[in-house]
Amino acid sequence: MFLILGTIIGAGYASGRELWQFFGFESGLAIAIFTVIFIIAVYVIMKISYEEKSNHFFPVLERLIGKKLSYVYDVLIILYLFSTTVVMLAGGGATLEAFSVPYWGGIIIISVLVVLLFFSDTNGIIRLNAVIIPLLIVGLCYALLSFNFSSHHSWVVDLTKQYNWPAAFTFTSLNILPLIAVLSAIGKEIKSLKEAKVASIGSGILLGAISFIYNESLVQMADYLTEYEIPLFAILNGSPFAVFLFMSIMLWFAIYTTAVSGIFGLASRFKHMTNLPFWFMACVLILLMIPFTRFGFANLVAILYPIYGLINLYLLMTILLFPLLDRFKTR
Repeated sequence: MFLILGTIIGAGYASGRELWQFFGFESGLAIAIFTVIFIIAVYVIMKISYEEKSNHFFPVLERLIGKKLSYVYDVLIILYLFSTTVVMLAGGGATLEAFSVPYWGGIIIISVLVVLLFFSDTNGIIRLNAVIIPLLIVGLCYALLSFNFSSHHSWVVDLTKQYNWPAAFTFTSLNILPLIAVLSAIGKEIKSLKEAKVASIGSGILLGAISFIYNESLVQMADYLTEYEIPLFAILNGSPFAVFLFMSIMLWFAIYTTAVSGIFGLASRFKHMTNLPFWFMACVLILLMIPFTRFGFANLVAILYPIYGLINLYLLMTILLFPLLDRFKTR
């Protein structure tokens, strides 16, 4: 469950930039729809991964969309993981700038730490998420709820003003590719479908609740968000320094875990083609990514995320319809 959350709650999500890009005003219904389709999508991906006993994403793609189209999405997932991990590295540099660390210095720090983690096995990645993500969720909930209580904001969802409901599908589709990449890499580790049910429902409900509270907080700060590359800092403005420090550290770790997930997905895909160790593959990938971070965190999110959200809609629809189509084929 925390591996799923760690894959989603990265630089874009934890900073608030991704949520504001897709949701914003009149998005309560959109977040509710997102929660439901996210749960279904995660369960379907985990079920296929479990049945295939997969260790990378191609067998899962092949089950979902057939062999020919799998090659197209195979390339797309590689491009997606590569470009979004670039976003994570840029986010790592932008976060440390709040502590007077130079942008490029922050990127080098996060890059080195990503490579170092790959000297351990895949269980090290899961353990990292199991420690960091609960702390991040608790800290994020505390910061958001404190902000809302101090501003006396009332959460009222007017069902007559929910024009933004289609954003649920593009937001979910944006996050489908990394989920396929990461969850299919641990297909052999899933013990039973009960695990898949608990993980999908638990992660979906947690993510939906946090997304709603976070989005409501961002709506209140809408007039000030243009001044911040990381919207979370607008919400934390005026908070005690200890809260600001803790959340900045947790935000950085969220960026770090998602960068690790992206590298893990890419390395798993190419592992069967080469006998190179994970740490060496991670080092090569990081060196290829660093030059692209010069475009900046906010610009990368604004350009890449909506594009991937639209491109992946077909894959999302295929995942949601898979249980029905699979049953029909069986009969």
